[in-house]
Amino acid sequence: MAFLDKWPTVPGKVLVAPKAHVEHVVRDLDEAAYGRLMLFVREIALAVEVVCGSERTYLYSLGSQQGNAHLHWHIAALPPGVPYPEQQFHALMTENGVLTLSPEQAASMAARLREAVIARGVLKPG
Repeated sequence: MAFLDKWPTVPGKVLVAPKAHVEHVVRDLDEAAYGRLMLFVREIALAVEVVCGSERTYLYSLGSQQGNAHLHWHIAALPPGVPYPEQQFHALMTENGVLTLSPEQAASMAARLREAVIARGVLKPG
């Protein structure tokens, strides 16, 4: 499943997580399951790029057995024109600020992302 990040640091930041509980990205998935997950992450990332017009797209999986012991991938589209010192880890750290979206803005972003995913043939309309 894919959903908008509750605390985005860049527009259209999305999380992707398997429906089943998985803790370790390399130990808990066999090769076929890992491949399917990564293909899904790619499809969602391509849709994010279409909607957000990113200069670069960051894909990463973070977690901790002490905090959020479940597998999830972050998709973060770096907007064009961000100065180099504010890219990469800086752009991803909530300590450097998060975007405040109204419920209407979040719903609009989610709808545009869903339409982009449907256009790629990953989801069926409805």
